[in-house]
Amino acid sequence: MNRETILIVEDEQPIAHVLTTVLTANGYHTLQAETASLARSIINSHCPSLILLDLGLPDMDGLELLRWLRGWSGVPVLIVSAREEESQKVEALDLGADDYITKPFGTSELLARIRTALRHQAKLDSGDDLPRGSYTVRDLTVDFERRQVLLAGEIVHLTQIEYKIVELIARRPGRVLTYDYIISRIWGPYATDNNRILRVNMAHIRRKLEPNPAEPYYIRTEIGVGYRMAEE
Repeated sequence: MNRETILIVEDEQPIAHVLTTVLTANGYHTLQAETASLARSIINSHCPSLILLDLGLPDMDGLELLRWLRGWSGVPVLIVSAREEESQKVEALDLGADDYITKPFGTSELLARIRTALRHQAKLDSGDDLPRGSYTVRDLTVDFERRQVLLAGEIVHLTQIEYKIVELIARRPGRVLTYDYIISRIWGPYATDNNRILRVNMAHIRRKLEPNPAEPYYIRTEIGVGYRMAEE
Protein backbone atom coordinates (compact mmCIF):
# COMPACT_ATOMS: atom_id res chain seq x y z
CA MET A 1 0.00 0.00 0.00
CA ASN A 2 1.09 3.59 -0.65
CA ARG A 3 1.92 5.87 2.22
CA GLU A 4 2.07 9.15 0.32
CA THR A 5 -0.11 12.02 1.49
CA ILE A 6 -2.04 13.83 -1.22
CA LEU A 7 -3.56 17.26 -0.66
CA ILE A 8 -6.78 17.87 -2.61
CA VAL A 9 -7.30 21.61 -3.19
CA GLU A 10 -10.88 21.70 -4.48
CA ASP A 11 -13.83 23.88 -3.49
CA GLU A 12 -16.53 21.66 -5.04
CA GLN A 13 -17.32 19.14 -2.31
CA PRO A 14 -18.79 16.41 -4.58
CA ILE A 15 -15.58 16.36 -6.62
CA ALA A 16 -13.38 16.49 -3.51
CA HIS A 17 -15.37 13.59 -2.06
CA VAL A 18 -14.93 11.47 -5.19
CA LEU A 19 -11.19 12.19 -5.29
CA THR A 20 -10.84 11.33 -1.61
CA THR A 21 -12.73 8.07 -2.05
CA VAL A 22 -10.66 7.00 -5.06
CA LEU A 23 -7.32 7.90 -3.51
CA THR A 24 -8.13 6.33 -0.14
CA ALA A 25 -9.21 3.12 -1.87
CA ASN A 26 -5.82 3.03 -3.57
CA GLY A 27 -3.87 3.40 -0.35
CA TYR A 28 -3.13 7.12 -0.26
CA HIS A 29 -3.64 9.34 2.76
CA THR A 30 -5.61 12.46 1.81
CA LEU A 31 -6.04 16.00 3.09
CA GLN A 32 -8.57 18.54 1.81
CA ALA A 33 -8.61 22.31 1.38
CA GLU A 34 -11.48 24.33 -0.05
CA THR A 35 -9.51 27.58 -0.29
CA ALA A 36 -6.01 28.69 -1.21
CA SER A 37 -5.42 30.11 2.25
CA LEU A 38 -6.26 26.79 3.90
CA ALA A 39 -4.13 24.99 1.33
CA ARG A 40 -1.16 27.20 2.23
CA SER A 41 -1.58 26.37 5.90
CA ILE A 42 -1.80 22.62 5.24
CA ILE A 43 1.18 22.67 2.87
CA ASN A 44 3.30 24.42 5.50
CA SER A 45 2.25 22.14 8.34
CA HIS A 46 1.86 18.73 6.67
CA CYS A 47 4.30 18.77 3.72
CA PRO A 48 2.15 16.61 1.38
CA SER A 49 3.78 14.25 -1.12
CA LEU A 50 1.65 15.57 -3.98
CA ILE A 51 -1.02 18.23 -4.56
CA LEU A 52 -4.12 17.99 -6.75
CA LEU A 53 -4.93 21.62 -7.49
CA ASP A 54 -8.13 23.07 -8.92
CA LEU A 55 -7.67 26.48 -10.54
CA GLY A 56 -11.08 27.96 -9.70
CA LEU A 57 -10.70 28.62 -5.99
CA PRO A 58 -12.94 31.15 -4.20
CA ASP A 59 -10.19 33.27 -2.65
CA MET A 60 -7.33 33.05 -5.15
CA ASP A 61 -6.71 31.77 -8.65
CA GLY A 62 -5.01 28.39 -8.51
CA LEU A 63 -2.21 29.66 -10.74
CA GLU A 64 -1.32 32.24 -8.10
CA LEU A 65 -1.15 29.51 -5.48
CA LEU A 66 1.09 27.49 -7.81
CA ARG A 67 3.35 30.51 -8.35
CA TRP A 68 3.65 30.98 -4.56
CA LEU A 69 4.41 27.29 -4.06
CA ARG A 70 7.06 27.13 -6.77
CA GLY A 71 8.86 30.00 -5.11
CA TRP A 72 10.15 27.60 -2.48
CA SER A 73 8.91 24.03 -3.05
CA GLY A 74 9.24 21.35 -5.72
CA VAL A 75 6.40 19.16 -4.43
CA PRO A 76 4.58 17.54 -7.41
CA VAL A 77 1.46 19.44 -8.46
CA LEU A 78 -1.21 18.05 -10.77
CA ILE A 79 -3.71 20.59 -12.03
CA VAL A 80 -7.26 19.19 -12.02
CA SER A 81 -9.48 21.75 -13.70
CA ALA A 82 -12.51 22.23 -15.93
CA ARG A 83 -10.66 24.99 -17.80
CA GLU A 84 -9.89 23.72 -21.29
CA GLU A 85 -8.11 26.78 -22.68
CA GLU A 86 -4.71 25.80 -24.07
CA SER A 87 -3.22 29.03 -22.69
CA GLN A 88 -4.21 28.00 -19.17
CA LYS A 89 -2.56 24.60 -19.55
CA VAL A 90 0.61 26.12 -20.97
CA GLU A 91 0.78 28.75 -18.20
CA ALA A 92 0.29 26.12 -15.48
CA LEU A 93 3.01 23.88 -16.91
CA ASP A 94 5.37 26.81 -17.41
CA LEU A 95 4.78 27.85 -13.79
CA GLY A 96 5.95 24.41 -12.68
CA ALA A 97 2.91 22.13 -12.61
CA ASP A 98 3.89 18.52 -13.22
CA ASP A 99 0.79 17.69 -15.23
CA TYR A 100 -2.67 18.95 -16.20
CA ILE A 101 -5.86 16.87 -16.17
CA THR A 102 -9.08 18.30 -17.56
CA LYS A 103 -12.41 17.51 -15.91
CA PRO A 104 -14.11 15.14 -16.40
CA PHE A 105 -11.38 12.48 -16.31
CA GLY A 106 -11.11 8.75 -15.79
CA THR A 107 -9.95 7.24 -12.51
CA SER A 108 -7.29 5.13 -14.22
CA GLU A 109 -5.81 8.17 -15.95
CA LEU A 110 -5.72 10.15 -12.72
CA LEU A 111 -4.00 7.36 -10.80
CA ALA A 112 -1.48 6.84 -13.60
CA ARG A 113 -0.59 10.55 -13.66
CA ILE A 114 -0.19 10.53 -9.87
CA ARG A 115 2.11 7.49 -9.99
CA THR A 116 4.20 9.14 -12.70
CA ALA A 117 4.59 12.38 -10.75
CA LEU A 118 5.51 10.57 -7.53
CA ARG A 119 7.98 8.36 -9.38
CA HIS A 120 9.69 11.41 -10.89
CA GLN A 121 9.87 13.07 -7.48
CA ALA A 122 11.44 9.95 -5.99
CA LYS A 123 14.14 10.09 -8.66
CA LEU A 124 14.75 13.76 -7.88
CA ASP A 125 15.02 13.02 -4.18
CA SER A 126 17.52 10.23 -4.82
CA GLY A 127 19.60 12.36 -7.17
CA ASP A 128 18.67 10.10 -10.08
CA ASP A 129 16.20 12.42 -11.81
CA LEU A 130 17.51 11.83 -15.32
CA PRO A 131 18.22 8.50 -17.03
CA ARG A 132 21.98 8.06 -16.83
CA GLY A 133 22.78 5.84 -19.78
CA SER A 134 19.82 5.34 -22.04
CA TYR A 135 16.06 5.43 -22.44
CA THR A 136 14.21 2.43 -23.82
CA VAL A 137 10.56 1.79 -24.56
CA ARG A 138 9.39 -1.02 -26.84
CA ASP A 139 11.70 -1.03 -29.89
CA LEU A 140 13.09 2.46 -29.33
CA THR A 141 16.34 3.18 -27.50
CA VAL A 142 17.96 6.57 -27.00
CA ASP A 143 21.60 6.11 -25.99
CA PHE A 144 22.58 9.36 -24.27
CA GLU A 145 26.26 8.50 -23.97
CA ARG A 146 26.72 7.59 -27.65
CA ARG A 147 24.17 10.17 -28.78
CA GLN A 148 22.43 7.55 -30.88
CA VAL A 149 18.82 6.56 -31.46
CA LEU A 150 18.08 2.93 -32.30
CA LEU A 151 14.88 1.35 -33.54
CA ALA A 152 14.70 -2.44 -33.28
CA GLY A 153 18.48 -2.44 -32.89
CA GLU A 154 19.14 -0.38 -36.03
CA ILE A 155 20.63 3.11 -35.85
CA VAL A 156 18.21 5.85 -36.89
CA HIS A 157 19.91 8.70 -38.71
CA LEU A 158 18.72 11.97 -37.20
CA THR A 159 19.97 15.48 -37.79
CA GLN A 160 21.69 17.22 -34.89
CA ILE A 161 18.54 19.24 -34.11
CA GLU A 162 16.30 16.16 -34.37
CA TYR A 163 18.51 14.26 -31.94
CA LYS A 164 18.53 17.15 -29.46
CA ILE A 165 14.73 17.24 -29.49
CA VAL A 166 14.42 13.48 -28.98
CA GLU A 167 17.02 13.48 -26.18
CA LEU A 168 15.38 16.40 -24.38
CA ILE A 169 11.98 14.71 -24.33
CA ALA A 170 13.35 11.22 -23.65
CA ARG A 171 15.17 12.44 -20.54
CA ARG A 172 11.79 13.29 -19.01
CA PRO A 173 9.49 10.43 -20.02
CA GLY A 174 5.86 10.86 -19.03
CA ARG A 175 6.28 14.61 -18.50
CA VAL A 176 4.67 17.22 -20.74
CA LEU A 177 7.25 19.65 -22.11
CA THR A 178 5.65 22.79 -23.50
CA TYR A 179 6.45 24.04 -27.00
CA ASP A 180 8.09 27.18 -25.59
CA TYR A 181 10.25 25.16 -23.20
CA ILE A 182 11.50 22.88 -25.97
CA ILE A 183 12.14 25.79 -28.34
CA SER A 184 14.10 27.74 -25.71
CA ARG A 185 16.22 24.70 -24.81
CA ILE A 186 16.97 23.72 -28.41
CA TRP A 187 17.20 27.09 -30.19
CA GLY A 188 18.01 29.35 -27.25
CA PRO A 189 16.10 31.73 -24.94
CA TYR A 190 15.76 34.41 -27.62
CA ALA A 191 14.28 32.15 -30.28
CA THR A 192 10.89 33.04 -31.71
CA ASP A 193 7.96 31.48 -29.89
CA ASN A 194 6.48 30.42 -33.23
CA ASN A 195 6.46 26.65 -32.94
CA ARG A 196 6.36 25.96 -36.69
CA ILE A 197 10.05 25.02 -36.80
CA LEU A 198 9.49 22.59 -33.92
CA ARG A 199 6.46 21.02 -35.61
CA VAL A 200 8.39 20.57 -38.88
CA ASN A 201 11.25 18.83 -37.06
CA MET A 202 8.80 16.67 -35.09
CA ALA A 203 7.14 15.57 -38.32
CA HIS A 204 10.54 14.44 -39.64
CA ILE A 205 11.33 12.66 -36.36
CA ARG A 206 8.03 10.79 -36.37
CA ARG A 207 8.50 9.62 -39.94
CA LYS A 208 11.78 8.06 -38.83
CA LEU A 209 10.65 6.62 -35.47
CA GLU A 210 6.94 5.90 -35.48
CA PRO A 211 5.36 2.80 -37.09
CA ASN A 212 2.37 5.06 -37.83
CA PRO A 213 3.34 8.76 -37.76
CA ALA A 214 -0.34 9.76 -37.88
CA GLU A 215 -0.91 7.96 -34.56
CA PRO A 216 2.43 8.32 -32.74
CA TYR A 217 3.25 6.05 -29.82
CA TYR A 218 6.71 7.19 -28.71
CA ILE A 219 6.30 10.98 -28.77
CA ARG A 220 2.73 12.05 -28.06
CA THR A 221 1.20 15.45 -28.67
CA GLU A 222 -0.65 17.35 -25.96
CA ILE A 223 -2.64 19.50 -28.38
CA GLY A 224 -1.84 23.18 -28.04
CA VAL A 225 0.55 22.51 -25.15
CA GLY A 226 3.57 20.39 -26.05
CA TYR A 227 4.94 16.86 -26.27
CA ARG A 228 5.10 13.89 -23.90
CA MET A 229 7.48 10.91 -24.31
CA ALA A 230 6.06 7.47 -23.64
CA GLU A 231 7.19 6.06 -20.30
CA GLU A 232 9.66 3.22 -20.02
